[in-house]
Amino acid sequence: MDWGTELWDQCDIIDKHTQSGLDLVEKYVKFVKERTEIEQNYAKQLRNLSKKYSPKRGSKEEQECRFSNHQAFLDILNEMNDYAGQRELIAENMMINICIELTKYLQELKQERKMHLSEVKKAQQYLEGTYKHLDNSKKRFEREWREAEKAAQYAEKTDQDLNATKADVEKAKQQAHMRTHIAEECKNDYASQLQKYNKEQNQFYFTDMLQDMDERRIKKLAQGYILFADTERHVMPIIGKCLEGITRAGTNVNERNDSVVLIEQHKSGFERPGDVEFEDYSQGINRASSDSSLSTPKGPLELLGRNKNKTFRLFNKKSKSVDSEGFTHLPPEQRRKRLQQKIDDISKELQKEMDQSEALGKMKDVYEKNPQMGDPASLAPQITQTAQNMERLRGELNKYESWLAEAGGRGDSIRYSTHSLNNNGAHNPNRSDTDSSQAIYSEFDDEFEEEELAAPIGQCTALYSFPGSSEGTISMQEGEVLSVVEEDKGDGWTRVRRNNGDEGYIPTSYATITNMKCAVTRINKT
Repeated sequence: MDWGTELWDQCDIIDKHTQSGLDLVEKYVKFVKERTEIEQNYAKQLRNLSKKYSPKRGSKEEQECRFSNHQAFLDILNEMNDYAGQRELIAENMMINICIELTKYLQELKQERKMHLSEVKKAQQYLEGTYKHLDNSKKRFEREWREAEKAAQYAEKTDQDLNATKADVEKAKQQAHMRTHIAEECKNDYASQLQKYNKEQNQFYFTDMLQDMDERRIKKLAQGYILFADTERHVMPIIGKCLEGITRAGTNVNERNDSVVLIEQHKSGFERPGDVEFEDYSQGINRASSDSSLSTPKGPLELLGRNKNKTFRLFNKKSKSVDSEGFTHLPPEQRRKRLQQKIDDISKELQKEMDQSEALGKMKDVYEKNPQMGDPASLAPQITQTAQNMERLRGELNKYESWLAEAGGRGDSIRYSTHSLNNNGAHNPNRSDTDSSQAIYSEFDDEFEEEELAAPIGQCTALYSFPGSSEGTISMQEGEVLSVVEEDKGDGWTRVRRNNGDEGYIPTSYATITNMKCAVTRINKT
């Protein structure tokens, strides 16, 4: 079945149908364009979301990525970023393979349809002209045939008339013969025009140019429908890998390992405080004047505190800066780790300098053997600088190695409470060795100002026993009541005084501070 046979009289319907088909192609192109815009906006929002929650370089969040749950979240953000890239790829492929292709094909179809309609209009006009010629030849044939019949009848009548002369009869017969000949020519012309018209009419009504164009349009549009699904199907394996990566990030989370990492990262190396001993008050024990159960020796600064006419300052103006070079401000375990890390970095840098020195030496030998390649003396500054760098690095390496040996060889450790954090969240910086205490307290003034003792600003009760073996500290027994002379400045230490005038520093977290004349942050036992 074709349009020329079945729809020969529905030209207007065919015109509207083909136009509707082109409109559908254009509508589908707009639909795909809007879909690509949605994909692009979706991808952009996903990228912004990933960027928003990604840790900044050098931030605290980036440092926490050593924990598996933090790293898993970072992996999810990376996978979402890759997922956004696949959505962008879908939009790009749809725009190229569907929108651009169909738009180009649509323009071709419009031109083709316009050309076909123009040809149909011309053919219709030509067919109408041919029909006019046919009608004229038909009327002429009819008229001439009637004239021929009249001429024949007149010739026959004249032949039967007895009064007619022979000349009249011959003339009538010639006239009838001429009319008959003219009628035959009109008949042949009419037949020719009829055959021509039928041929033109057959070509006009049975030509399926528009049908072929419309079927090609439908086929191309169907391919566009398939591409709409195939474009996304082609990236599904990669999207699946992104989703598998997210699943893998979740399965890689190890809660036990995160706990171990936290311990290794923040453990100080101090021992936990021991059990609290029972003190029998019924025996008349004087807690304030009792000797320390740990027999902690008095420090020189503690002895100086006996003189009521002299006071001491553990921190001078220069003591604000902490000795960060030897990491003595850190707890023992963290200090050992930082020292080892510093040693590794120096070793790598030293190895680079040694390799460079060896290379310069080989280059100098080549220059000496082949002067045309270069002047050996030109390498002297570099060799000298490299040697100086190596000497400097060796000195630093020996210094840090000695500090590491010192940190690792220390045997006696001070009891340390796991919950003892100062108001700023830093670990208690107490040390059992002289270098550690010097890092905390810095240098002491050689001379002490002659002035009256500072008035107490509150009282505190010891939660734990503290030996006070480091310089500037004071021992105390669990339950002992002391006067607060100087509150915690944020370093985790509080300056206290006994009734006998002894003064020193104790860990803030080892005591409960009460009756303060100003606001004091209390750190309760966890």
